[in-house]
Amino acid sequence: MPSVQLTPFVEKLEDAPSFQAELLERIRLWAKELGFSQIGVASVDLSHAEKGLLDWLQNGFHGEMSYMSAHGLKRARPAELVPGTLSVLTAKMDYLPRDTQTQEGQWLQEERSRLKRKTEGVISVYARGRDYHKVMRRRLERLAKRIQTEIGTLGYRVFTDSAPVLEVELAAQSGLGWRGKHTLLLSRDGGSMFFLGEIYLNLRLAPTPKQDPHCGTCSACIDICPTGAITEPYVLDARKCISYLTIEHSGSIPMELRGKMGNHIYGCDDCQTVCPWNKYARPSVVEDFDVRGALVPVLKPPFDLAGGVGQSGKLIDYFSWTEEEFKEKTRGTAIHRIGHERWLRNIAVAMGNALTNHHHKGSREAHALDVQEPSLSERLLIAKALGVRLNHPSPLVVEHVRWALSQLNEGVDPDLQA
Repeated sequence: MPSVQLTPFVEKLEDAPSFQAELLERIRLWAKELGFSQIGVASVDLSHAEKGLLDWLQNGFHGEMSYMSAHGLKRARPAELVPGTLSVLTAKMDYLPRDTQTQEGQWLQEERSRLKRKTEGVISVYARGRDYHKVMRRRLERLAKRIQTEIGTLGYRVFTDSAPVLEVELAAQSGLGWRGKHTLLLSRDGGSMFFLGEIYLNLRLAPTPKQDPHCGTCSACIDICPTGAITEPYVLDARKCISYLTIEHSGSIPMELRGKMGNHIYGCDDCQTVCPWNKYARPSVVEDFDVRGALVPVLKPPFDLAGGVGQSGKLIDYFSWTEEEFKEKTRGTAIHRIGHERWLRNIAVAMGNALTNHHHKGSREAHALDVQEPSLSERLLIAKALGVRLNHPSPLVVEHVRWALSQLNEGVDPDLQA
């Protein structure tokens, strides 16, 4: 697409509404070239969100994420966080892999089916390709520089889940969607399967219209949450959230939550895959978000337990990775940031859940999901794989391995628990 030339920079854009509108349309064209699916403009006035932020922090719902409270109310005050900010450009980028089968919600069915296969490790969709922090930041920088080149003097700062910014609130205020009851942003034409980013600008642009909320009486996201992390509509206790536990939490996973984590080993999409609006989610146009084979290979049942390492997506395969293999297979992804120790911790919990016969216990979750219980031979292999890590140098890993082995039920040789 040829470059669009703008008229010379106008010192006071607030006095030129027609120029503002023209500039925004051209920004949207440039953003589309960079893979963004939607652009909006938010005001710097987020005072309406301050009480909710303070209540959330005072309740301790942010857990170990100290950066959430480090800047106080600056999170809700863009002009204090970045002095001179007059408006915020908000951006949305779809992240479903380009080959995702969206017809008739096929991808949603497949993601839900992964939860039934207890010997498979489930990685959140957004983390299966390149680290979005890098992708979004670089493209936001390019967009900001493009604006700067076209209009002249411009002060800006780029963010994407990388600083104390109320991303969802800014996106909702700018009309990119509305806040769902799971606290994520929802869009009528994209569900919630997208990343958000912002460019704080020292020029004033008129805010774009907000969208009305469309959740109605639906409570699917609240009802499906395995750990009850969505304590009420629009309130998330991160300390119970599987995404937080597998990514942000550095220590021992609370005992009372381990059995509820199922086979999630990095992140959790349960509240998204059950959301009716995600049948409208669209594949990304950005190749960086394509799935890496070592993380989520395409494999249809029946499954071969003896499949090659890194090819079956099975817990025992992921658990066998050395630290060097982990670094190599996850390099450039968001998973790389948690390190090998947390990776093994997470998988050990999932393996323990695979060893637990929920049908035998009459588990409500097992019946609701029609869980495919591992065979005796599969459970034996899982137990043996866990046993190999009993001498791991990390006390954290050993603790979770011992817990996993303690989940063995009838039909398994008690000696395996020694």
